[in-house]
Amino acid sequence: MAVLTLSNACLAFGHVALLDHTDLSLETGERVGLIGRNGTGKSSLLKIMAGLEKLDDGQVQAQSGVEVSYVPQEPSFTEGATVFSTVSEGLAEVKAARERFEAHAEGVDLDALMTFIESRHGWNWEQRVDETLQRLRLDPDLPIAGLSGGTKKRVALARSLVASPDVLLLDEPTNHLDLDAITWLEELLVAFKGSIVLISHDRAFLDNVCTRIVELDRGILRSYPGNFAAYETLKAQQLADEALANARFDKLLAQEEVWIRKGVEARRTRSVARVKRLHDLRDARASRRDVVGRARMEVSQGDRSGKIVAELEGVSKSFGGRTVVKNFSGTIMRGDKVGLVGPNGAGKTTLLKIILGELQPDSGSVKQGANLSVAYFDQMRDHLNLDATLADFISPGSEWIDINGSRKHVMGYLQDFLFSPARANSPVRTLSGGERNRLLLARLFAKPSNVLVLDEPTNDLDIDTLDLLEELLADYPGTVFLVSHDRRFLDNVVTSTLVAEGDGAWREYEGGVEDWLIQSRRAKALASGKAGAASIATATKQSREADTRTPVTVAPETNAPVPQAGPVVAQPKRKLSYKEQRELDELPGRIEALETEQAELNRQLADPNVYQKQGSNVGAMHARVEAIDEELMSLLERWEVLGQR
Repeated sequence: MAVLTLSNACLAFGHVALLDHTDLSLETGERVGLIGRNGTGKSSLLKIMAGLEKLDDGQVQAQSGVEVSYVPQEPSFTEGATVFSTVSEGLAEVKAARERFEAHAEGVDLDALMTFIESRHGWNWEQRVDETLQRLRLDPDLPIAGLSGGTKKRVALARSLVASPDVLLLDEPTNHLDLDAITWLEELLVAFKGSIVLISHDRAFLDNVCTRIVELDRGILRSYPGNFAAYETLKAQQLADEALANARFDKLLAQEEVWIRKGVEARRTRSVARVKRLHDLRDARASRRDVVGRARMEVSQGDRSGKIVAELEGVSKSFGGRTVVKNFSGTIMRGDKVGLVGPNGAGKTTLLKIILGELQPDSGSVKQGANLSVAYFDQMRDHLNLDATLADFISPGSEWIDINGSRKHVMGYLQDFLFSPARANSPVRTLSGGERNRLLLARLFAKPSNVLVLDEPTNDLDIDTLDLLEELLADYPGTVFLVSHDRRFLDNVVTSTLVAEGDGAWREYEGGVEDWLIQSRRAKALASGKAGAASIATATKQSREADTRTPVTVAPETNAPVPQAGPVVAQPKRKLSYKEQRELDELPGRIEALETEQAELNRQLADPNVYQKQGSNVGAMHARVEAIDEELMSLLERWEVLGQR
């Protein structure tokens, strides 16, 4: 049964219709992921569902007595408040009602107040706040002002959950959360008894939490059952069908336009119905909203850096008696794509500054490579001038931008990042959060560099832009340092991962987050004395199946996993990492070179003169042919494995 319904919803800002006579119903217990391009109106839709904004037309209906709670993307808090007082704001009505009842003021209907308090379980609201704080692992006495962004997000979530709402609306809940906090949030939302609508571009998070995906596409809400992986499959087919239908429509319209422009003889006999159909076709084409194109990103590349970007030996750094980096050694080479993973406050930014020479270690040595040109992306958007126009922010004082030896007009460059020329003179403050991130990327990529430092670049970016950014970073010839909590993004970009393992210890793992989880589980299994093949295989399988959230048990007789009953979701396809993709691209050339070498050796061995002139080398030539056979078999097997993935 639907707890919340939108009917014939319309909303427009200027000439752009964000909601265009569209509908949506939210069923009991559903967990809906709301996705769409930046600036399409997702946050506005969530505020409308929360009752904070109004539709231009249409209506929003909720079941009688349904409690709706909304957690904004950037929650606001009372100045000077503590965690306890902030969370208790979620029970403000209940608190006020109990205070009025206890005051016994004249003219107050005590019976009505008692009924209201009992219906909201308000007699013990302090206990409810304490239980919520314990559940979310929050200290009630901490001042809000000193909390990190991730902890503030958790406090805002607690403020909403304490009221036990029937519908929970979340706008980008994973922003500023580290990997452990995201995993905790996934478990919390899956266990939530009510209905959820959440905006997120974290594909792994959507896969693990959502039971339905709703896309806001050109003013229409389109529903896709299942998780994000299932949506990708259905969406690809839908776009192909739409492109085919549009092509047929355009062909018919072109034919009718040719007919109407024929000579006088044809116009004498033309059908009135056919002319009317042509007018209808023209109107339909004019009102059609085509798929928005993809952004076109290109990084302005600086001079080539040295082969070694940074070499660290026994580096340590402490602040106020707390060690954030302890005895770390490592070498960063040109072209490496390095991900930094760890809890908030673990020292990721500190380690980055030490690597780049911006901060000196307390002990150890750091050697920077030659000719480093660094471009830095700041997650806090401190470099945004909100009063500047988009054009002035990208290219102050000039209408042209130099990208890799070619000049491009600032209007065209902004269009590459999906900003229309009409918006080029609009102030930056009019942009949504995702659009501001895209604008920062546009300015960053216009700066010549051979080292990119990206601190949470995925926050607020839509999924299409994320896909394109992944491709751009994979092809970037320079060095990339990437701080992100988006697991899928890291897996698709980085070649190695630096992981904070506590007490200032950092360790480097080959590959992305999934590779790190596999390696760390194997290491733990070995350390605990359970290094048998079965335990290692089980650890590997658990890490690869973690995203499916399908319960699994093990049959005692066969030690084989037996799936239990649960929601069927599509298994997300794992893209090759940058290193694996590069290996796959190189395999055909390596195989061809070996086959050529082997053919030449066989040709020489078939010549009788070789045994007379090079008799001492014949044995080595035969051995090389056999070695090539083994190497070819190994490469072909590797090619098959990578090709299947």
